[in-house]
Amino acid sequence: MASPMKIAESPIKGLFVVDLQLFEDERGWFKENYQKSKMESLGLPSFEIVQNNISFNREVGVTRGLHAEPWDKFISVANGRVFGAWVDLRKSTGFGTVYTTEITPDKAIFVPRGVANGYQTLEENVSYTYLVNEHWSPNAQYTFVNLFDNELNISWPIPKNEAITSEKDADHPSLKDVIPMEV
Repeated sequence: MASPMKIAESPIKGLFVVDLQLFEDERGWFKENYQKSKMESLGLPSFEIVQNNISFNREVGVTRGLHAEPWDKFISVANGRVFGAWVDLRKSTGFGTVYTTEITPDKAIFVPRGVANGYQTLEENVSYTYLVNEHWSPNAQYTFVNLFDNELNISWPIPKNEAITSEKDADHPSLKDVIPMEV
């Protein structure tokens, strides 16, 4: 029998950790990745999904982020494991607060707009999926912070010199240079 679904708020206001139920047998497992009425009854904010995105990551150490978008996200993995990191970049007293945890198929994260999201793959061939409540737009106003900024003190499992990152992500500013996002 699977453990019951649970939802808990993290140290970042509005960022929720969701323990999902996996129903397993000799064939594999099944889960309800997102179930609006159940999750809202357990405390997750109302969330109207308009788009579903999947990022497939071939190698261990793929490291993406830290991006804060002007929409909410519900993040999970279809398979594998990732180390997730979030930084509050909203104009608030929580600016700069960091939260990290490992995400597996039985754990999901609700990320409110203005909180930067990043992850690092811990296994090969990971499918990272996220539901969003706004359509992607090339005109969207993002806020970013550098994945490896010392001020954030994120303990990435795979060090910077072994991480697979994009040049764009590597060029994000340090926290002291970030302009907080108005939400």
